[in-house]
Amino acid sequence: MNLAGIDALAKAPLADGDVFRGGRWLPAADGRTYPVYDPATGEQVRWVSAAGAEDARAALEGAQEAAAGWRATPARRRSEILHDTFGLMREHRETLARLIVLENGKAYRDALAEVGYAAEFFRWFAEEAVRVGSSFADAPGGGYRHVVRRHPVGVTAFVTPWNFPAAMATRKIAPALAAGCPVLLKPAPETPLTALAVAALLAAAGLPDGLLNVLPTDRAPQVVSAWLGDQRVRKFSFTGSTATGRLLLEQAAANVVNVTMELGGNAPFVVCADADVDAAVRGAMDAKMRGGGEVCIAANRFYVHADVAAEFTEKFGAAMAAVRTGPGLAEGVTLGPMINRAAVDKIRSLVDDAVARGAKVAVEGTVPGGPGFYHPATVLTDVPDDARILHEEVFGPVAPLSTFTDEDEVLARANASVHGLAAYVYSRDVARALRLAERLEAGMVGLNRGLLSDPAAPFGGVKQSGLGREGGREGIEAFLETQYIALDWPTD
Repeated sequence: MNLAGIDALAKAPLADGDVFRGGRWLPAADGRTYPVYDPATGEQVRWVSAAGAEDARAALEGAQEAAAGWRATPARRRSEILHDTFGLMREHRETLARLIVLENGKAYRDALAEVGYAAEFFRWFAEEAVRVGSSFADAPGGGYRHVVRRHPVGVTAFVTPWNFPAAMATRKIAPALAAGCPVLLKPAPETPLTALAVAALLAAAGLPDGLLNVLPTDRAPQVVSAWLGDQRVRKFSFTGSTATGRLLLEQAAANVVNVTMELGGNAPFVVCADADVDAAVRGAMDAKMRGGGEVCIAANRFYVHADVAAEFTEKFGAAMAAVRTGPGLAEGVTLGPMINRAAVDKIRSLVDDAVARGAKVAVEGTVPGGPGFYHPATVLTDVPDDARILHEEVFGPVAPLSTFTDEDEVLARANASVHGLAAYVYSRDVARALRLAERLEAGMVGLNRGLLSDPAAPFGGVKQSGLGREGGREGIEAFLETQYIALDWPTD
């Protein structure tokens, strides 16, 4: 696939797509394919080659062969390739956004924002590539010197989710390549096309063959097991559900593979009595509705102080009622379809459970008639603490609201979760906001801000929301090993 092929990928109906292995576009070794569907219509739009264990092993072999050359490539050259890819992503941002809408369904404005965010990882890590340093120092006791070197960890394997098909790929690919590591990527079966387009852009930017391998498949266990069962894979990074993450951690443990896990979330959104309610509503719309709520850091539980609950509910409800639902490319649409029928069914089951336990439906938007996997923007009030929706990640456009009166009380409720990815606090009192933030069990906290993600900041959670961090300086550290050399060099 060349750059013109990216346009074709986004437009041509039912075009076959190959895996990207060893710098070549190839069918799966056994010729197997699987369909990709448009969530807005439920219709099949592509056949994509379905990689299997043989493809996974061949990709690993090629990555291992390319590793030494990439490790020896000057950091400046690696940086230039990544920066050129950043430029190509910006140049093709509208086409990439259409591709995301096609396979993921999100509203075009959200898809366009995702492409911009995804591209920034290439720019950030292009800059970080040349900052990987070593150190040289005297041993405190004298008599010799300490030399500390940083080396690429080796071949890396990634599994990414469907909700951000561009950004979740680039957030892993960019730091790995910057550090000097080859990459094996298995994108989500629902959204392989964007990852293949990113591979085409990297190839166009001059990335040597074998350093990026993208293997779409609907038989993930074959591919991932082939990688995690091979001692040559030294780094594994997964973004997805906590349940799947636990299983992958067990597999990775067999070969003591270095892992990064970005898992599920259940983010609380706390509105204090002294909050700027209008700002809190704007932040709530950002934190809840970006990407249709199918976001791991989406606000999942709203705790609003009783003194401002009526005002917040009225204004937030009006904002949610104004959401326009429909196909992602339709003019004015801000909420596209969910990824598939199962996602809609799960959201509905959580809403039904909450209502059965006493919650009230304060706002429920409309959805277009006909095909497609839609769920309306919904606000629930008086949600009891035992409702499933407060304990399970809703992953959709539903906002459950509860009230509180005491700071310690709301902290206890907010922290009563196995997850700890993100949290949000709105208060005019900075001291109060910081005090709450420091006591919240979350890896990331937005203070008077509903948007958290930034390529220059560390992204990750605590508890069962994951291990390690992506983005920021920490993002490249995850792909480096530290080597200490004791140098016999007398200091006297």
